[in-house]
Amino acid sequence: MAATKWNWREQREKPAFLALEDGSVFRGHSVGAAQDAIGEVVFNTGMTGYQEILTDPSYHGQLVTMTYPEIGNTGVNRDDVESRRIFANGFIVHEMNEPENWRSTQPLREYLDEQQVPGLAGVDTRALTVKLRNAGTLKGYLAVTGTVSRETAVQRAREWPGLDGQDYASKVSCREAFDWDANDSLSRSWGIAEELPQPDLTVVAYDYGVKWNILRRLRQQGMTVKVVPAQASAEDVLALKPDGLFLSNGPADPAGVTYAIRAIRDLIGRLPIMGICLGHQLIGLAMGGKTYRLKFGHHGCNQPVKDVLTGSVHITSQNHNYVVDPETLPDGAVEVTHVNLNDDTVEGLRHTKAPLFSVQFHPEAAPGPHDATYMFRRFRELILESA
Repeated sequence: MAATKWNWREQREKPAFLALEDGSVFRGHSVGAAQDAIGEVVFNTGMTGYQEILTDPSYHGQLVTMTYPEIGNTGVNRDDVESRRIFANGFIVHEMNEPENWRSTQPLREYLDEQQVPGLAGVDTRALTVKLRNAGTLKGYLAVTGTVSRETAVQRAREWPGLDGQDYASKVSCREAFDWDANDSLSRSWGIAEELPQPDLTVVAYDYGVKWNILRRLRQQGMTVKVVPAQASAEDVLALKPDGLFLSNGPADPAGVTYAIRAIRDLIGRLPIMGICLGHQLIGLAMGGKTYRLKFGHHGCNQPVKDVLTGSVHITSQNHNYVVDPETLPDGAVEVTHVNLNDDTVEGLRHTKAPLFSVQFHPEAAPGPHDATYMFRRFRELILESA
């Protein structure tokens, strides 16, 4: 599909800016929807995969800055989305390019506009990234409509409550339970029909903001997947009589998702459990541990993680601002299985008695490396061993 002609001069005549809570302002021009947005400003170090990033529900409440300077080259397409819509509050790039790729069906700027998500281009994203690294994650106001002054935008950023203590899982979760349909085109891996194994296991997946490629990976391991809303109770899950339970990724602060912590606590030991990202953090809280906020979080597909059980190192995809504090976990009941080699934070847990493990990173690789895809096979093996 040929891209529509874009008038660069006209676009650059739409001045816009990002105002941070510390009073800093980064100027550029609007490349998305004509509406302002507020959120927590984070940077992602991935060189590609912007479509998967934008549609990752874990970014809800955040304004995502791409550190790679050239964005938009591959356009967007139906096969690479990771959820039902864009969940990032806004998108910030250095250069927004027109697509030159055979898979592209639409320019990124049009996709942002269609999804009612504002974008800001022409920004010195290196300077913005350095600021976030030095000062830590900051709240920001993305002003693209020309109706808000710098002073007002800074004040609105300061007054926004932020994500600490907030439950965003209920905002991005499905409203009703559904079966993941492997025959649906969106259930296929990157739009390519594949021969799936005959399912012999049934898994319930909590949707705290689940990415579709996670559901694809579970199905590829011979599992029929039933997705339930974030607020489903332990009794709701057990009534479905699954062979195993999966806890998904999701946005914001795990400590704010109190109902999920209670449900997981009730389910530990009653089902084999695997958790990813927010699901991993919720497991830590359910077992009596605590979480804390990182200075600027892990966002990208180049995070080195060591498996302390095998000594192997994997390059992983990650997106989180909070981590489990290992010093608060109960002695003897849980062990740390993975650590981040950049900052030694916890990247994996295993219960010493109950059939349960979790990882902080994203083994489904969308976007990112495939090093840790075996985690889904490990989950299948855990279920079979527990039968």
